[in-house]
Amino acid sequence: MSRWGLTIPLTGVPLTAHRELVEQLPDLGYTDAWTAETAGTDAFTPLVLASQWAPQLRLGTAIVPVYTRGPGLLAMQAATVAELAPGRFVLGIGASSPVIVSSWNAASFDEPFARSRDTLRFLRSALAGEKVSEKYETFAVSKFRLERPADPPPSIMLAALRPGMLRLAAREADGAITNWLAASDVPRVRSVIGPDVELAARIFVCPTEDAEAARGLGRMLISSYLTVPVYAAFHEWLGRGEALAPMHEAWAAGDRQKANQVIPDSVVDELVIHGSVESCREQVQSYVDNGLTTPIIALLPTGEDPFEQVRGLAPR
Repeated sequence: MSRWGLTIPLTGVPLTAHRELVEQLPDLGYTDAWTAETAGTDAFTPLVLASQWAPQLRLGTAIVPVYTRGPGLLAMQAATVAELAPGRFVLGIGASSPVIVSSWNAASFDEPFARSRDTLRFLRSALAGEKVSEKYETFAVSKFRLERPADPPPSIMLAALRPGMLRLAAREADGAITNWLAASDVPRVRSVIGPDVELAARIFVCPTEDAEAARGLGRMLISSYLTVPVYAAFHEWLGRGEALAPMHEAWAAGDRQKANQVIPDSVVDELVIHGSVESCREQVQSYVDNGLTTPIIALLPTGEDPFEQVRGLAPR
């Protein structure tokens, strides 16, 4: 089955105002609705609403940080949404970033690979309804058992950027979730996880033919995200190290304006889809053609009606 996802909620649209659009998504051809968790809505609440508005959709979190909730609470929230959307919920977890984990949530960002692996293993047991008493490398749990395990338990996907985490996702999770990926990068990631593992990616889409406006917004996003060490290393691995070196130098010197200016148009155009709605849809399809299982459109604001843009970006 070919999948086509949308990130909810849309920027600037109140959560309750999404009902009309979410109800239409299955008829438009969308199969999935996914959330994120940074400093806007939490990852679970929008999916609770979507589970009632459009029971046909598969729902996913991309992603919930493994540090910002205790393991038991994370299992409880996942089981709750899985009960509301039986067989249609995917729990996407990941390390997130030091800013979100430490600066905003007062947790220590230690051993991200091990913490992600240990949380994945705990959740496998806990969501299956098992009683868990285990000393993992990064935390311990004693005598935890869900009172309301979902049947079936939700799938678990892992946020993964580089080979170590990608291999862990392929080996122990139900798929890998990535971010800030060009269509041309998909085969590189696919070569690590193999042909049969689900690969999802959030794709930033700015449906406007004002290329300079789209690139301006894209540059701000790229300098905000790709200067984070894990994303810097990811794009070094993907082969963009040289192209992005001037951005990193300016950012390290505290010159954010210059950091934005020195990002090449070619990099922006690879990582942020823009153009007419029809062109944007075709560019999203190119990810699928290159081996992506689940494109997750993240609609960037252009001043136009976002609901109409979502309708226009539906698969053909």
